Amino acid sequence: MEPKQWYLEYKIHNNRPGLLGDIASMLGMLEVNILTINGVEGETRGLLLESDDDAKIALIDQMLRKADSITVTALRSPRLVDLLAVRHGRYIVRDSDDHKTFRFTRDELGLLVDFLGELFKREGHQVIGLRGMPRVGKTESIIAGSVCAMKRWTFVSSTLLRQTVRSQLSEEEMNPHNVFIIDGIISTLRSNEKHYQLLQELMGSPSTIVIEHPDVFVKETEYSYDDFDIIIELRNNPDEQIVYDTFTTIYSDDL
Repeated sequence: MEPKQWYLEYKIHNNRPGLLGDIASMLGMLEVNILTINGVEGETRGLLLESDDDAKIALIDQMLRKADSITVTALRSPRLVDLLAVRHGRYIVRDSDDHKTFRFTRDELGLLVDFLGELFKREGHQVIGLRGMPRVGKTESIIAGSVCAMKRWTFVSSTLLRQTVRSQLSEEEMNPHNVFIIDGIISTLRSNEKHYQLLQELMGSPSTIVIEHPDVFVKETEYSYDDFDIIIELRNNPDEQIVYDTFTTIYSDDL
């Protein structure tokens, strides 16, 4: 069998000396490789494993569940959030009601950029919404994520370059491997027929589209939240409210 990766996570109840060594020794005797290990969210530890034998992973699961010092909370094929938790030592906050919504604060920009970079590496059509107040770092995070994914980014509408409302893109810019950045407010406040036709073309293309202010975009167009694969929220602090009634004034000043 080809080697497969597994994500093992356990909560520590008694962090006695030698606990990690015992677990590592057991994995070593079964010839299961430890690729990455990190503490995740306090007394939780995550390990990225590799093995070519599923039966060994099942045996590890049974053995660890007999241990009194720990409780196994996950043993599965690694998800994107698992890989990032092992890298950064913290889990991405996910909305309990809407599982496609992920929350970040400004002090987690490194984690957000890594998350976006992994999303941008995926091939095919995907639409990502990015909520946040003005000047919190939305556009900068998208650009940095594009760099991490080694993808070219294309502004379709934006305030980063003072005012950007594109009505057409060159053949090179329309490359489906590019990341297309749309400001949902600019595209609705300053939209013309050609710009909207371009939006429709991009929304039907096999590309990655990132829409800042997705709520305004949904309100002012025929698109719905069902058209979004993932919604990301970025705040200056966890308690910050994302309030849209102040946006029109701010954007009008910028324009």
